[in-house]
Amino acid sequence: MREYEVQNQNFGNGGGLKLVPILMIFLIILVIGVVFLIGTSDDLGPVKQYFLIPWTLLAGVVFAAPCIYLWYLGQFKLFNPVIFAACSYFIPAFFLGGLILSNGWSEPFFLSFIQDPQKDLPFTMIIVMLGFVGLTVGYFLPFGRIAGEKIGNVLPKWEWKTEHLFTAGFILLVIGLVNTVIGYVSGVLGYQKLEEVGIFDGILFLMTLIWLEASFLLWLILFRRNKLDYKAVLTALVLVITAFAKALYAGNRGGLLTIFIMVMLAFLLSGRRITFKHGAIGATILVLCIVVGMIYGTTFRNIKESEAQIGMEQYTEHIFSTFDAVSTTDNLKTLEQGFSSLAERLDAVSSLAVVVSNYEQLAPYEESYGLDNNIWKDTLTFFIPRVIWNDKPLASEPRKYSELYFNYGENSFTITPMGDLLRNYGV
Repeated sequence: MREYEVQNQNFGNGGGLKLVPILMIFLIILVIGVVFLIGTSDDLGPVKQYFLIPWTLLAGVVFAAPCIYLWYLGQFKLFNPVIFAACSYFIPAFFLGGLILSNGWSEPFFLSFIQDPQKDLPFTMIIVMLGFVGLTVGYFLPFGRIAGEKIGNVLPKWEWKTEHLFTAGFILLVIGLVNTVIGYVSGVLGYQKLEEVGIFDGILFLMTLIWLEASFLLWLILFRRNKLDYKAVLTALVLVITAFAKALYAGNRGGLLTIFIMVMLAFLLSGRRITFKHGAIGATILVLCIVVGMIYGTTFRNIKESEAQIGMEQYTEHIFSTFDAVSTTDNLKTLEQGFSSLAERLDAVSSLAVVVSNYEQLAPYEESYGLDNNIWKDTLTFFIPRVIWNDKPLASEPRKYSELYFNYGENSFTITPMGDLLRNYGV
């Protein structure tokens, strides 16, 4: 355990610098995908928002600034809270998303809901930049670190041997898998919507996350052991099979990406050193997870057509139908569909701009939809189990939000923390 701690500390001080070429490889592949999308599509870009480009570039500088500063200090770690937020959310959703929107590669139907695009879209980017600056300032303030150190001094320090954690990891995995199966059967998980929320549904959903915790623990053990034997092979096979099965049944576009991030986190925190070969392989797998996930998730949802709750047998048939649909579609058409879905998914600017443009006019109607003061209400009621408070209001019901702001309650649109803060407290 002491050796692991030393390795991890060394990695934290400088090993993360090797992640820079990995991110560069990923961005290059992503740019190639965008170029492919432009070259293969004839109907892209009739509506352009070129006035947004300077604001998007400014936002990119704001997002990159703390990352560059930490890189300069030799503290560039991908799972640093600020760096991870920038690389996994702010840069893809608002920098790349802003470029996609400004060049007309994303044209959602709700663009017409933005009352004054030339005013509201730049103001949206300002709101996003303020949100990221707030996050960054909060990270660099010492209060969280001091509190964490004091709590850490009180907590017991256990010295676990890696080999002894296999049994605990598999027990957790079995519990998580059982709860996950129950979650899909009951309609809590997957591309289906509960008609009525039960008193145990929230607890059941939280219990399904045990699968993710168990998978992380077992991957961490495998990477720390660094020994290829029957136990490692068997564990890896179980983890890969269960992960792909869960991604298939989830029916969403981010299932594979979530698994990739979890495995990468376990690899980094195990104390392993990243080489350029690791980076090249990781960046390629990352792009494949994103593109394949977009193709599969979009096709699955088109085949299932709605979020109506169905039996597991019929749900499984939709998975096979999705594979048939993807395999019989032209390869170039499939890639075009994947990158088109990715471009639309990355654009979080347009949906947030709808809130920025309309939150003042719609504020009087939020109470009737149960959306008013949702930050305070969710904070105060979240920790009260529904078993105790059966009629507890749903926490930030996304369908109600979509119905009010987008006039379409059958989908969940990007809300963002900045949108919630603006709705609740204003500028």
